[in-house]
Amino acid sequence: MAQFKHHTLSVLVENKAGVLARVAGLFARRGFNIFSLAVAPTDDERFSRITIVIDVEENSVEQITKQLFKLIHVVKISELHPAESVERELLMATVKAAPDMRGQILELVQIFEGKILAVGHDELTVSLDGHPEKIDDFEELLRPYGIVELQRTGRVALPKLERQAPRLRAVRGKVS
Repeated sequence: MAQFKHHTLSVLVENKAGVLARVAGLFARRGFNIFSLAVAPTDDERFSRITIVIDVEENSVEQITKQLFKLIHVVKISELHPAESVERELLMATVKAAPDMRGQILELVQIFEGKILAVGHDELTVSLDGHPEKIDDFEELLRPYGIVELQRTGRVALPKLERQAPRLRAVRGKVS
């Protein structure tokens, strides 16, 4: 039986019209579902980074990568393994918040280090950013209050930074 798991691809592309449509079209033609998609320009306005999360077999990732490289505006592709990357997502939700329940929702938002974005008579709009699992947990705890609207950005990810400092050589000198 095939083993499916999430794979996160970071695709650096030229910032040109139609590039996202070509990338998404490639997945559609191959019959692969995109679990999450986030796109934004990089620090260099000539390029955008597309973070794509897919749920496929390992050998399919290799095939997708080869097909992506054939697209003319693709500059670089990296697969970001969860243990070797930093992943974040943003959730915004409008929740029913009757006066007697409002305190519980505010406490939940504080515990998760979220923010209150808007306050209405019977609703609150909240936001939270963090690791996708934290976002999942927060969303699940909000559900009993009654989610009116919910939007998640999709995952963005970058490789983790090297954590080991360069070794310093011991300097032998005279002790005074």
